[in-house]
Amino acid sequence: MIHTFPIRVYYEDTDMAGIVYYANYLRYIERARSDWVRALGVDQNAMREKDGIVFVVRRVEADYIAPAKFDDELVVRTETKSVTGVRLVMHQEVWRGDTLLFQAEVLVVCVNEAGGAARLPANIRQKLH
Repeated sequence: MIHTFPIRVYYEDTDMAGIVYYANYLRYIERARSDWVRALGVDQNAMREKDGIVFVVRRVEADYIAPAKFDDELVVRTETKSVTGVRLVMHQEVWRGDTLLFQAEVLVVCVNEAGGAARLPANIRQKLH
């Protein structure tokens, strides 16, 4: 299943050259992941309060392919690559029409309140497969 999330580039997203500042792509893909998890019916606040666990990004491998500019309409595509008891690997891409601008492999893990590794609840793991 591929989740899509629309983004519009605002002036505040751009740098002095008028293109999207590189770190903002990480914000875009974070928003898309949050929207995707919500669409799956996972309440991250309830997960934190009930189970005492949260998702955190452990690793990102990013490729900047082409620039986005002010007022561009973009789409972030998110796809699950693998799910284990404590980790989730996703592939995310940012597109402008038919042009791939950015892609990343993102490793997300679950941690408990002390910051240690925690198992992903089985009901959530099922939703992610």
